[in-house]
Amino acid sequence: MMLKKIFILTLFLVSAFSQRSQRDFERELKAQNSAIQSLKDEIESTKKRIASENRKEKSSVRKMSNLSEEISLLQKLLNELGKEEKLLVTDITRLERKIGESENELEQLRILYAKRLSSMYKKGQISNLERVLSSTSWRQAVYRSKYLQIISKIDRETHDTIRSLLIEVGKQKLSLESALRKKRYLKREREQTLSQVRNKKKKEQRELSRIRKSKKELRNYLSEKQAGMNQLEVIIKKIREDIARLEREERIRKQQMALQSKEFPKLKGQLAWPAEGRVASKFGRQWNPKLKTTTENPGIDIKGKPGSEIKTVLGGVVTTITFIRGYGTTIIIDHGSGFYTVYSHVTNVETNVDSQVNSGDVIAYMGDSGSINGSQLHFEIWGEGKKLNPENWLRKR
Repeated sequence: MMLKKIFILTLFLVSAFSQRSQRDFERELKAQNSAIQSLKDEIESTKKRIASENRKEKSSVRKMSNLSEEISLLQKLLNELGKEEKLLVTDITRLERKIGESENELEQLRILYAKRLSSMYKKGQISNLERVLSSTSWRQAVYRSKYLQIISKIDRETHDTIRSLLIEVGKQKLSLESALRKKRYLKREREQTLSQVRNKKKKEQRELSRIRKSKKELRNYLSEKQAGMNQLEVIIKKIREDIARLEREERIRKQQMALQSKEFPKLKGQLAWPAEGRVASKFGRQWNPKLKTTTENPGIDIKGKPGSEIKTVLGGVVTTITFIRGYGTTIIIDHGSGFYTVYSHVTNVETNVDSQVNSGDVIAYMGDSGSINGSQLHFEIWGEGKKLNPENWLRKR
């Protein structure tokens, strides 16, 4: 008897926990849907602005930059769709498991109930009053009366639990069908987005080819990069003056204490490299033999394999993920003590704004976003508002 009561109570607790888990999942899925919709709105807004610019602007550099920006947003959408698909796969697995558990619980309850009915049939059904009146003593009559009340209550609870489980299994199967439909829709949407990325990549390559063949377009590209440098300086200035900087500093300080790591200023010449590859362009003034002009490089350019990992050089907080003309998709990380690192021309970003990262975390992959020189990482270090030579801070190799 006690086992039956424990079994029914366990079912109730499992059901309550399952409902809480489902609510948590629904909140997470809702937030993901909101992020995707926001990104779609941004893509539409960017497309309209670019279409307007392209009607006026004939420069291949500007066209390539616009295409790179669109590709960057579409790749971001692909990543978000991928995250939602993973959430749905997790939910589908959970629902399939839950349906199996519910059906198993239902079968056990049915067996218990069938045994009870079978016992009643074999022994013959006599009224509760007869059972009480057939007692040999007053005390036995009281005990039988209480016992019969408990039995009757358990029978009702078992019946109600079976009914509830049948309804719950039905709901779970409907949820599973809905999740499977959503997954199929997401797969189609991802394939369409991927197709758009490939088409725009082809157009980007055509514009890139024109730029490489034309001195005028190369000069335009350098102007575009200078505009990007100015844009980055404005972003860094805003980050340094941001009210949230103090809260980030505290988070970074706690992270350093937990990991027993040194502060950025004490790690000169000790930082790990952010990517594998050779330094194609060094920090500072660079001579361009084709244009016979000198340009300023605020960081270093590391030439590497397309799709190779981009890693953080030290722990910190991601402050910015944005598209910068001439530099493509760019990530900025605050390391505390007034030091920041910048990672540009990246693709398939693996982190989010305000995320806390550790040294060596993969935050993106090497791409050619906004670059005319193929896959590379543009890497910068800023300290107290000044651009620093990254090679002085990275380990010798």
